[in-house]
Amino acid sequence: MRLALLLLTLADALAATDLTLPPLTANGPQPGKRAVMTPAEYAGTQVRHLIALPDDWTPDWQAKGKRWPVIAEYTGNYFPTSGSTGEVEGAALGYGVARGRAIWVVLPYVAKDRRKNERTWWGDVDATVGYAKTNLPRICAEFGGDPKQVVLCGFSRGAIGVSFLGLHDDEVARLWCGLWAHDHFDGAREWKGQPWGSPLARYREEATVRLRRLAGRPLLVTQAGAETKQFIASVAPTNVDYLNVDMAALFGSFPNDLVKHPHNDRWPLRDGPATDAARAWFERATQTEKGAK
Repeated sequence: MRLALLLLTLADALAATDLTLPPLTANGPQPGKRAVMTPAEYAGTQVRHLIALPDDWTPDWQAKGKRWPVIAEYTGNYFPTSGSTGEVEGAALGYGVARGRAIWVVLPYVAKDRRKNERTWWGDVDATVGYAKTNLPRICAEFGGDPKQVVLCGFSRGAIGVSFLGLHDDEVARLWCGLWAHDHFDGAREWKGQPWGSPLARYREEATVRLRRLAGRPLLVTQAGAETKQFIASVAPTNVDYLNVDMAALFGSFPNDLVKHPHNDRWPLRDGPATDAARAWFERATQTEKGAK
């Protein structure tokens, strides 16, 4: 009985440290809440991004000389096994390091019909990349994001996307001061049945060109296997950090109250050594760029 009580107390203590996602609002961007936004160029469609402003954001930020770092995110595919919805509203990874202290933006994959967000893979690649190019500078200008302190992160499909989309060309690559990929990486393995991801030799050649656009900026790769590390090291051997997240130690068994599967984007919502390391990396990536102005 005493052991059972102790275990329950420990479980309660762990649960108490979980970061809660901000509530969704239909009233536009505001501090401490998530808002879904459709930009003017996609008016009348379901194409949208999600934005959460920092807890200390105020409309007179410009008069006060305030700026905040930005963390942009690409979600995973629609994959019910892991709980991934493929929608911007289902994202969590970036908020685990933003914690209400940075502007958090979840970017869409624009579907080929340009009428909705794509839940599986890239949709229209040019439109998806173009959305980031247009809207991140706009968000920085309207809400006080520091354009020199923008990090791109992603989970699963999004982890591939940080390079596949985020380093797609020189223009979009210039948006970021650092990149963070969790569970997968562009060029690390073949994606059979996907014309962009196979055969492996051609895919890696193309991924190598993209990864070179990182140009020495910081890269964090979490859950990187040996094959992923070897590929990245062959192209970008410096300023790369690898972090293993022990999901069993963090969550115990699966499914549980926070996540359904070890392949998830919610682990940064729970305090622990891996979460601390990811948050510290984000601070370094953004502060280094701020100091370089």
